[in-house]
Amino acid sequence: MKKSLVLLILVIFTISCKKNDSFLVNGHIKNVKQKYIYVSRVDINAISLIDSSKLNKQGDFRIRIKSKEPDYYQIGFSSKDFVTLLASPGEKIELSFKGDYLYNDYTVSGSEGSEQVRLLDNKLIRTKNSLDSLSNIYDKASKEPGFDSKKSLLEQEYLRIIKEQRKFNIVFIIQNTRSLATIKAIYQKINENMYVLYDAHDLQYLKIASDSLKRYFPESKHTKALINDFGKELNQLYASQLNQLSQSIPETKLDPSLIDLNGKRITLSSLKGKYVLLDFWSSESRDCIVENLQLKEYYRQYHAKGFEIYQINLDKEESAWRTEVKFDDLPWINTREDNPADPKFARLFNVKALPANYLFDPKGAIIASNLHGNNLKIKLTQLFSK
Repeated sequence: MKKSLVLLILVIFTISCKKNDSFLVNGHIKNVKQKYIYVSRVDINAISLIDSSKLNKQGDFRIRIKSKEPDYYQIGFSSKDFVTLLASPGEKIELSFKGDYLYNDYTVSGSEGSEQVRLLDNKLIRTKNSLDSLSNIYDKASKEPGFDSKKSLLEQEYLRIIKEQRKFNIVFIIQNTRSLATIKAIYQKINENMYVLYDAHDLQYLKIASDSLKRYFPESKHTKALINDFGKELNQLYASQLNQLSQSIPETKLDPSLIDLNGKRITLSSLKGKYVLLDFWSSESRDCIVENLQLKEYYRQYHAKGFEIYQINLDKEESAWRTEVKFDDLPWINTREDNPADPKFARLFNVKALPANYLFDPKGAIIASNLHGNNLKIKLTQLFSK
C-alpha cells in the first residue's frame, strides 16, 4: 500500500514538472492553406525556428513547447503570416484563426501575456490602416483644386491618429508594469522609420518599464536588452524622429499639479524622496469612504517614515469634497481635478473605477497600482521594514 502511494506521488510530481517546463498550444485554422504551422522563438536580434506541427483536415493542430520562463514566440506559416505569443511555462493556450491571414482575425485565451500582445497588435493594425487611408486621401486631394484649404486639416488628422496610438501605448505600459508585454508596447513601430513612442519625454516610460521588469524578470534577455537600450542607445534610437514631431504634439505628463484645500497648487513631483500613494476617489462612493478610513491608519503608521498620500477628488460639487475631507479629518494632501466634468488626470491614468491608486517610489517611478486593503498594508510593511 505504501509503495503504491509513493509511486502515485512520483507520477503526479513528474507530470507537474513536465507542465512547468513547457506550454501547450491548441489551435484551429478556418481557412487551411498549408500542411504545417511553425513556431519560432524571438531572440533579441534573431528569430529561431524551434518546432512545427502538422494540420489535420479540419485545420486543427496541437504543439507543446519546452520553456523555462516567459518568452516571445511567433507561430504561423511564414515570416509575413504569423502571430506573436508571450507564453509562460504551464500555460494551455487556445488559438483560433478565422481570416485569410493569421494576424487579421484571431482569438487567443489561456495566456495573459499573449492576450496583451494581441491587444497591442490589433490597435496598431487599426492605426496603420487609418494612416494608410488618410495618406491615400491626401495624395488624391493634392492633385485636385483647393488642396491648400484641405492640406492643414489632413495633416492635423494624421498627427491626431499618431498621438492617439502613442497615448494608448503609454497607458498600457503604466497599467502593465509587471508584464513583459510592456516591451512590445515600447518597441512597436508606426513604420520602418518611426516608433510609436517617438518623443524625448517617452524615456520616462522606458524607465518605468525597465525598473519594474528588472525586479520581476531580472534574468530575462528581453529585460536586459531593454535596460541596455535605456542606458546607452535610446537617445540615438529616437533622434531621427524628434525634429519631425516633437514640436507638433503636446507632451503627455504623468505629473498632476492641482489645488489643495488651502488654494495652494501642489505638484506630485515635488514629493520626490518619499513613497507616495496617488489616490483617486469620490465622496459619492461608499468604497472610497471606507478605504479613506483604512488609509488614515496606514498614514499614521508610516507618514513619519517617509509615506505620503496625494489624493485627487472627482466630486462634481466642490462643497461635497470639502465637507467629506473635514468630516473624516483626512490628514494628507487633498486636491481636486481642476474640471471634474473633464478629469484630465483620471483619464491620463486610465481610471475606470473608484477608488483607484498608484504607488510611486522616492525617485518618482510607479512601482504598483490599485493596491487596496491588506494588499496595500502588506506592500507598505515590506517597504518600510527594509
